[in-house]
Amino acid sequence: MFCAIEPDQVIDENDHAFLIRDLYAVKPLHSLVIPKRCVSDQLALEPAEILAVQDLVVRATDAIRALDPTVAGFNVGSNIGAVAGQKVFHAHIHIIPRRAGDSAPPPGAA
Repeated sequence: MFCAIEPDQVIDENDHAFLIRDLYAVKPLHSLVIPKRCVSDQLALEPAEILAVQDLVVRATDAIRALDPTVAGFNVGSNIGAVAGQKVFHAHIHIIPRRAGDSAPPPGAA
């Protein structure tokens, strides 16, 4: 699914990853950082890819805050394996902006 992203979906990118808005967003500006190499999950990423993904996570959170100053926090993460809720088996990291008064954080959020 993520191996065929249309260029007009890409908001930002670097050598190893790109950023898009989630098509099934749970909150406004919900975004995904996706490695360009097709691997099943983030535990399979190589060191350079890990750094590239983290770079885009930071750039994305900065950009989201600039677009919407009501954003007060983020849920950042991924599900790894079907039993953990992974549905798309291409590594991707969710960036979910959170605002005061949102629904409660997901279970286990600390």
